[in-house]
Amino acid sequence: MLEKLTQSLDFNATALLLRSERTRVLAGNIANADTPNFKARDFDFRSALEQATSIATATGAGGTVSLARTQEGHIAAGNDTSGAHPALLYRTPTQTALDANSVDLDTERAAFVDNSVRYEASLRFINTQIRTLMTAINGGQGS
Repeated sequence: MLEKLTQSLDFNATALLLRSERTRVLAGNIANADTPNFKARDFDFRSALEQATSIATATGAGGTVSLARTQEGHIAAGNDTSGAHPALLYRTPTQTALDANSVDLDTERAAFVDNSVRYEASLRFINTQIRTLMTAINGGQGS
């Protein structure tokens, strides 16, 4: 029972982290709209979420994998399996620019607003889930 609750909260927390990361990427695109040779980047949210949740499922409810250095020459491995840093792809330019910049402000702004609305919805969903759990724990008494 507790594992199902944890998985549900972990899924929503991962979605929130990915939405936050996408906001950062889109804001970077908008900020570099006038930078010559800048290439707009983005990632596929759905596949990033699937990858992040499959990592958490494969490694258990905690979602962490412990990597060991067996020799001194090995580089210390970061144990970031949260999927908060998905593979960034280059956005296909919709129109050519003389300065080779691939940022289309209309596309970026629309993606930014859409992502912001979905971030807010994810946040509200988590808050509702926690409120429901607190009501169940407290037996309907004031929280």
